[in-house]
This record gives sequence, C-alpha cells and structure tokens, in this order.
Amino acid sequence: MKIYTVGGAVRDMILGLPVRDRDYVVVGTTTDMMQLLGFQPVGKDFPVFLHPETKEEYALARTERKTGPGYKGFTFHAAPDVTLEEDLERRDLTMNAMALSKDGELIDPFGGQEDLKNRVFRHVSPAFAEDPVRILRLARFAARFPDFTIAPETMDLMKQMVQSGEVDALVPERIWQELSQGLMENQPSRMLLIMRECGALERIFPEINALWGVPQPEQWHPEIDTGVHTMLALDYSAKQGYPLPVRFAVLLHDLGKGTTPPHQWPHHRAHEERGVPLTQAICRRLRVSNMYRDIAVMTTREHGNIRRSRELRSKTAVMLLERCDAFRRPERFRYVLDATECDLRGRKSETVSKEDTEFPQREYWERVLDVARSVDAGSIAQAMEGEMDEIPRVLHRARVDAVADMVIETYLGLGPRDKVPEAKAVTPVDESHSPEAAPQSH
Repeated sequence: MKIYTVGGAVRDMILGLPVRDRDYVVVGTTTDMMQLLGFQPVGKDFPVFLHPETKEEYALARTERKTGPGYKGFTFHAAPDVTLEEDLERRDLTMNAMALSKDGELIDPFGGQEDLKNRVFRHVSPAFAEDPVRILRLARFAARFPDFTIAPETMDLMKQMVQSGEVDALVPERIWQELSQGLMENQPSRMLLIMRECGALERIFPEINALWGVPQPEQWHPEIDTGVHTMLALDYSAKQGYPLPVRFAVLLHDLGKGTTPPHQWPHHRAHEERGVPLTQAICRRLRVSNMYRDIAVMTTREHGNIRRSRELRSKTAVMLLERCDAFRRPERFRYVLDATECDLRGRKSETVSKEDTEFPQREYWERVLDVARSVDAGSIAQAMEGEMDEIPRVLHRARVDAVADMVIETYLGLGPRDKVPEAKAVTPVDESHSPEAAPQSH
C-alpha cells in the first residue's frame, strides 16, 4: 500500500502558492483494508475515505469508463492492481495530474511541471471530452491563473464538446458550484471569456452571451461594448474584494441591454426593467438562494435610479428603499450600492478609465437610509391604535418628510422644509448621470 499527494496540492506547491486542500491517492489496497485501518468511507460513487485523525480525503486509485451523457455517466473501477499512472491519466489537466510520494519524489507522467513552467492549460487525454464539468473547471482555473493560456488542442476539444451537445448535460448545481467559485477568483472575467470562446457561454448563459456586440454611448462607456463593460465591472468587484452576492449581481446587472432593439442603439432606455425577468430566469435555472436572487434582481432593477439619486424626489427615494426591503435588511441594500459602484467604475478604454470616478451616491443613500430608519415606527403604531390599516401609509409619509427635510437642509442649504414651497430632492445632474435609461416614474 502506497500513499501519494495528488492534484491541486502538488500544483500549488510547485507554483509556490499556499496549499488550500490536500488530496491523497492510495495504491495497492482495498476498501476492507482501509476500513480496518480506521478510515471512514464517505464516497457514494467510488471509494473515498476520511483519515481517522486529520479527516483529510484519501481515495483509492481508480479508472473510469464513460457509460452515458454528462458528468454522472461513468462507471469506476478501484482495485489493488490499478496503478498510480492509470489514476492520474483520468484527470483533467496536466498540471493536476502530478503526484508526490512520501519521500518527496515527483511523479509527472504527462508533463504537468513543464506546462506549469510555460503557463499552459493542457488536457491529459481525450477522456477530457467525456466530462462537461471540465470546461467549467478549466475556465475557473483561467480566472485563478490569469497569465496562463490554453493549449490550442485543448480549446479545440472544448469546442467539440459544445458542438456535440455534451455541455448541455450539465446540471444546475454543478454550474452554480463552478460559477460561484470562479466569480471569487482574482480575475473572474476570464472564466466568462473562456466559456464564450469555446461556445459554452451561449449554451449555458445565452442572456449574458447576448451582451457582446451591443454598443453603448461612448460618452459614458468608453469601452462601448456592453459585454466588455460587464467584464470590466466584474473584475472591478474582484479588485475591491467584494463578496459573492455583489459579484453575481454585477454579472447580471445589464442583461436588459441585450434585448434593446438595434434601431435604438446605442441608448438603452428602460433596460433595467427589461433585465429583471432575465435575471430572475437565470436565478431560477441555477437554483440560487433567495438572498443571491434578491440582490441580483434589486441591482438589475435599481442601479440606474441609484446613480440618478439626486434627481429623485424624496418620495421616490423612500419607495426605492421599500422595494429593496432596506428597512428590514439594510445590509442587502448596501450590497446593491457596491454593485452599482462597480457598474459606474467598470468603464475603460485604451485611453480613458472611469475606475477613479467619484461615487457620491453611496454617501447620499446611506444618509437617506439612516434618516428614514430613524423614524420611530413604534410610536406611530402606538399613536394609530385602532387604525392599523393606516399605519403603513403614515409611516411612509413620515419617512418621506424626514428625508425631504434632510435633503433640503444638507444638500440644498435651505432652512426647515416649511420655509420652502415644495420638498424636492432636485439638484443639477451629477457627473455619473447617463442618458442610457430614463428615470422610472413611481
């Protein structure tokens, strides 16, 4: 019985990176022997065990055979006569098909170390094409290692997998698992770009794929192309270290622009409203949690209004907060502000960058939210005893009045609200204003 460290741990050690997880392959033994040694079986489809003390995963060396479509269409053979090389041959990329013995010997039958040196993703064998998840995994690795390129023969194989329909067998859970990990990498745009290059993006996320080739006004979007803008905004979210709900919302925020009739280009009026059902559809397909869905939908629907904050009446601002459930869940609304910031600053060409554009809307909305939340709902409810149906209306009105007073005194520099004819939050349009969508009426 021999034990080897395999996969990503070996790869990261060679690259000098911190090792995230360690996986082990055990050669020359049986399931019964592993259990006799105290290892706890956890694998359903093939023999995987947890070490009795460290709880790290140990898998028996195995081979596999394709028996049906998708990543579940395999049968596995694990036995003492399966060699380490046979086990490594079934892996996806050469950089993941290396092993390290206990005495430090590197076993590299497929040239993984050389490919790491040359910064190349290369498939181990034609068996790569049997598992569509490997397209997503490679794309995710591209987001983690943005200076790596894909071997031409590997890209050709990925394109063949898409054309043959193999990628259509992917299930929502695995798509979301890989996408969510890829979005949290250093340069998440590369995952989407690799998927687009091989054709998988069009099959899995046609709504996102439709954004490329759709122009926007150059005055506000120096990159012009909507797909390029989405990737810039996504990478900006990673640069800021924003969490997954923000990055996912950024990815979907402009889907409505993909449905703008060409004769209206480069403007995209009401694209926020048109994007909402598209965002909802993707969230249903991926079966994401309600939190991810809600933040993505709110960002899609409200990012234009948030940018136009100082043009909105106080009543409209409070209604926006109500739609976003900001009084009960202010942390979610702050995620929407983060995503809107990424939309504003993810705009760049070879000569112009918007990354340093000011985002005063954040301070404005934080202040509006604080003022509106400061209204004592309990006192209003107590005063309205016997008129329960009227409480929401009165509370809403009190919040609007509080916001109006704050806007007049803080931003317009006037006295109390009763000294001006009307409480409006109206100032000159801020620099981030874009004519690509008209203000929504409420």
